Amino acid sequence: MEYEDKAGRPSKPPSPKQNVRKNLDFEPLSTTALILEDRPANLPAKPAEEAQKHRQQYEEMVVQAKKREVKEAQRRRRQLEERCRLEESIGNAVLTWNNEILPNWETMWCSRKVRDLWWQGIPPSVRGKVWSLAIGNELNITHELFDICLARAKERWRSFSTGGSEAENEDAGFSAADREASLELIKLDISRTFPNLCIFQQGGPYHDMLHSILGAYTCYRPDVGYVQGMSFIAAVLSLNLDTADAFIAFSNLLNKPCQMAFFRVDHGLMLTYFAAFEVFFEENLPKLFAHFKKNNLTPDIYLIDWIFTLYSKSLPLDLACRIWDVFCRDGEGFLFRTALGILKLFEDILTKMDFIHMAQFLTRLPDDLPAEEVFASIATIQMQSRNRKWAQVLTALQKDSRDTEKGSPSLRH
Repeated sequence: MEYEDKAGRPSKPPSPKQNVRKNLDFEPLSTTALILEDRPANLPAKPAEEAQKHRQQYEEMVVQAKKREVKEAQRRRRQLEERCRLEESIGNAVLTWNNEILPNWETMWCSRKVRDLWWQGIPPSVRGKVWSLAIGNELNITHELFDICLARAKERWRSFSTGGSEAENEDAGFSAADREASLELIKLDISRTFPNLCIFQQGGPYHDMLHSILGAYTCYRPDVGYVQGMSFIAAVLSLNLDTADAFIAFSNLLNKPCQMAFFRVDHGLMLTYFAAFEVFFEENLPKLFAHFKKNNLTPDIYLIDWIFTLYSKSLPLDLACRIWDVFCRDGEGFLFRTALGILKLFEDILTKMDFIHMAQFLTRLPDDLPAEEVFASIATIQMQSRNRKWAQVLTALQKDSRDTEKGSPSLRH
């Protein structure tokens, strides 16, 4: 009955498609969705002038829709071509690293060709191997030593969880308070390591691996223990190496002078690094350097977090890995060159900010930093001051304890 007209004749019920079309507003996905329809037969016809006007509007809509379609198709084509070029480039780089460079590491790693490839980014499939070779193993740590340290760490965890005696605590090399603080800090930091990835949190595939590396290190270097920031370094290594090799690279990396100075909180040496950084800061970015000085923005406010985590917390992970690539090649100087590159990239913005806004910006960098722009900015930074390179400036400042204590740049006169 509900589909009968006034004359009593049954009428055809509307199709589901017609109902959907009437009830939904949508953007046309192509010009085929733009249909010029006349008025229904039960309504007066359009005047000729109005019909002509609507016809012109319709044709204009079709033209604009076609332009958008062509533009979108061109954008997708460019993206596809760029992706194909990138995949081909990575594939060729993998072959070069595996077939030419890695088998002849000792003779090729410092060649111009390899250095150029290094700067472009190491392919993920060979990154761990290259990092291990570049970091080296001066500590001569073996897989067996890692197993021993890990077993000792697990024993400590068991002893602590079961409320072991004070004598057991002393045998383990920790006071009960130290053990509790260290274990709790590791536990907390693991849950806060790359939380967006959800792979290091409790139950995640890399949680136990990260816990093992950090726990074993506290047993290997009880004089250093666990320090906040270590979890990010260990996490990046665990994504590229198996557990034992990640531990070896981690221990050797933290044994480098710069990392040891920061993780052992050697204030005098940290001030020396900041002073050396300011020498090159003033040399490369004098305007921004003066602005920072005027606002009393000191390097420790933003550099500590960058150095402690080797940029893995401050930058997108893929970009941080590229920073690590060149850091493994060039050493600690590249960490500070990267810092200057970031400052230069945002120089125009920073010079318009006050202390509070600069500090907030630098401690929380944008999440969408393009790698190519960052590296282009880093490439313009010259790590040479008065014909002295980073290591020479740092050594000279170490000899000048008075200037180091003040934290002010030296070598100006």
